Amino acid sequence: MMPFVGELAALLTALCWSVGPLAFSTAIRRVGSVQVNVTRLALASVMLGATIVLLRLPMGVTPPQLALLAASGVVGLVLGDSFLFQAFALVGPRLSMLVMSLAPAFAAVLAWVFLDEHLDVTGMAGMAVTLLGVAIVVRERAPAGDASTAHRTLGLTLALLAAAGQAANLILAKQAFNLGPIEGMVAAFVRITTSVLILAPVMIALGYYHNPVRVFGADRRALGLLALGTLTGPYLGITLSLVAIKHAHVGIAATLMATVPVTMLPLVRYVYRERLTTRAKVGALVAVLGVAVLTLL
Repeated sequence: MMPFVGELAALLTALCWSVGPLAFSTAIRRVGSVQVNVTRLALASVMLGATIVLLRLPMGVTPPQLALLAASGVVGLVLGDSFLFQAFALVGPRLSMLVMSLAPAFAAVLAWVFLDEHLDVTGMAGMAVTLLGVAIVVRERAPAGDASTAHRTLGLTLALLAAAGQAANLILAKQAFNLGPIEGMVAAFVRITTSVLILAPVMIALGYYHNPVRVFGADRRALGLLALGTLTGPYLGITLSLVAIKHAHVGIAATLMATVPVTMLPLVRYVYRERLTTRAKVGALVAVLGVAVLTLL
């Protein structure tokens, strides 16, 4: 096994997830958060299932592992991502991702309580420095719209719940991996498929989710954004995140995955042609320093 495979997978997760908020936020403004969330999970489930069949990956999952992965999907995708997508709609990706940077701290505490994973002083310092850099970069982004105080408070609360859900889902998935070997894509398939089977019927019954063929057929740009976000998020991103927590401490993996706002910088600069300020560059350097402390010391 190559060294730091978990840390590398976590960084690749951040790179994949840097595309998602930009693509999904735009799609949400066009067709709504529920429509985007449910459809991207269904599409990701099909993509993962096809990949598992084509690659003939072993599907061996014990009942306790299945239960833990299903619970992880409910907490992280049904609840956590639903909260996050609503936060995107209310306060935008900048403030939402800032609050989401608290997920590693939540994850480290939960891992200490439930998994007996202890970070040494160097690990805690690296996590703190990385999160500092992330916070600097996210705060540099432009304010999101003219949301009312009530909408802002609700959006930040939902983002906080999303961060807690992200942390809890990592703990549950880590426990599943601790029980025995599981292919990363198979674990992601179980989590996502469980989420679709729970979320879709509820949203249809409540009248929040509509025929995706009609909705996205009428808005091809939203469909393209959905496909891009799904490929880099639920398909590659979630699979890599599970590889990360399988081979690294949950606190460290979650911290590296929280560098999403930093990995967004090249996209913001070269795709959206936004000028990067000195403060944004400093934040990126601080985050990279934190990553170096976590992985090299």
